Amino acid sequence: MDFNFSDEQLAIRDTIRELVQDKVAPRAAEIDEKAEYPEDIERLFAENGVLAIPFPERYGGISGSSVTICMGVEEIARACATSSLILAVQALGSYPILIAGTEEQKQRLCPPLAQGRICAYALSEPGSGSDAASLRTTAKRYGNEYVLNGTKIFCTHGNIADTLVVFARTDPEAGSRGITAFVLERERSPWQVLKLEHKMGIRGSPTALLAFDEVRVPVENRLGDEGYGFKIALAVLDRSRPGIGAQALGIAEGAFKYALGYATERRQFGQPIAAFQAIQFMLADMATQIEAARHLVYLAATKVDEGAPDLTKVAAMAKLFASDMAMKVTTDAVQILGGYGYIRDYPVERMMRDAKITQIYEGTNQIQRVVIARRLLE
Repeated sequence: MDFNFSDEQLAIRDTIRELVQDKVAPRAAEIDEKAEYPEDIERLFAENGVLAIPFPERYGGISGSSVTICMGVEEIARACATSSLILAVQALGSYPILIAGTEEQKQRLCPPLAQGRICAYALSEPGSGSDAASLRTTAKRYGNEYVLNGTKIFCTHGNIADTLVVFARTDPEAGSRGITAFVLERERSPWQVLKLEHKMGIRGSPTALLAFDEVRVPVENRLGDEGYGFKIALAVLDRSRPGIGAQALGIAEGAFKYALGYATERRQFGQPIAAFQAIQFMLADMATQIEAARHLVYLAATKVDEGAPDLTKVAAMAKLFASDMAMKVTTDAVQILGGYGYIRDYPVERMMRDAKITQIYEGTNQIQRVVIARRLLE
């Protein structure tokens, strides 16, 4: 399938590839080992326009294309899943503004984000993960302000973000129709960070538990009308899921490349282990699964850019297939390395741990199957 990547998109991809090879890849193991957010990589991305990719030029960005975002996330994830989230979450946090913001809001909020101001997205709560419509954070209006109270969990970059999109309940009796979206700017509407999670993978990407205690948000930072927030959240997920598929794709590609090189160099019984059919078949399956996932991810990204009516289904398919593929490919990469694959001196161990989260966040793969089935049965 020819996705007709433009010369500009290919130039952006090549720039990111060079940055990753020179600056990100040498840091990947240390980022994982120390479980520290890579501020140097964030600055690198901001200075080289990577964080401007999610935004159209009229809002200070350089693209605004889902295909271009996925290209960037894939390239970075080949070396470091943690670093790929810097771009992926910048896109996730900006989508609500780009989807539902007024022209004034876009002109005011997007240019600083394109220049490197970090944004994040706060939807999940301790009692509402897959069942996002049951969230309990509240927002009550008093004149020209809303006052927010509640907690959010599993908020990627919630502790370092300067801008935070929060979903809160403005009508306690209206179910999903009682949820509204707000943009919080830390200077005016500060939130609390209660803890950072200690995770299996993506260890350098902070995942925060946030609290909102009488946090005041101006009315002009509400996205859309009251009660429109849940529709915004679902529209965001349709656009962000291909990016998670791209992250999974990149992780799998990195693991496969390393396992392939290892198999051609590692000798047993007088020959490279790649000479054995058992290893050859594993490599063949890995390569085939990666290629299939790549096509589905970029098909979904293209549908985002086109506003295709079947986006919800295809985006869920891309996230589901690519993340399941990444888990299998990284597991097989560990197997090909044998005992070496199980120790931290070799990157496939990290890649296997990182791959697991792609099956969970942005909607578990069980939820993706629900989404796909509903669209098929409509």
